[in-house]
Amino acid sequence: MGAGVVKSSSGGGTRRRRRGGGRGGSQPMSEINVTPFVDVMLVLLIIFMVAAPLLTVGVPVELPQSAASALPVETEEPLSVTITADGGVLIQTTEVDRADLVNRLRAIAAERSDDRVFLRADGSVSYETVAEIMGALNAGGFSSIGLVTDVGGPTLNGQDG
Repeated sequence: MGAGVVKSSSGGGTRRRRRGGGRGGSQPMSEINVTPFVDVMLVLLIIFMVAAPLLTVGVPVELPQSAASALPVETEEPLSVTITADGGVLIQTTEVDRADLVNRLRAIAAERSDDRVFLRADGSVSYETVAEIMGALNAGGFSSIGLVTDVGGPTLNGQDG
């Protein structure tokens, strides 16, 4: 990758005039040898082509089932549904029985043009309970569900945010 020295031959039929008057007939070579660079780059390319498929590792997780669909966005104020620590469900500030939740949500969805809803759940509530309520929200006509959290919790690197 560096510059080399080319020695000129002293024999031959034609004479050239030397520039700079250097000794021994050597001149600096002005071309860069890129062959080692290309060799290294090809080896790195092959290593990354082989290693890239090995980097995608899947972790098997048994997720709870839900009847969720796409999340379109509208402009109306979203509905708020809360799951308390004891498992109670509130729509805005009104407590609702779980058996009656889907019917209430369908009635509310019929009156609204926006299908957004904010779901707030206590941290002690199980993931399965949250997924069941999300399925009920979707069955009730709300397909855009946003999960509400508090700021300042721990981050993945172990530091408090």
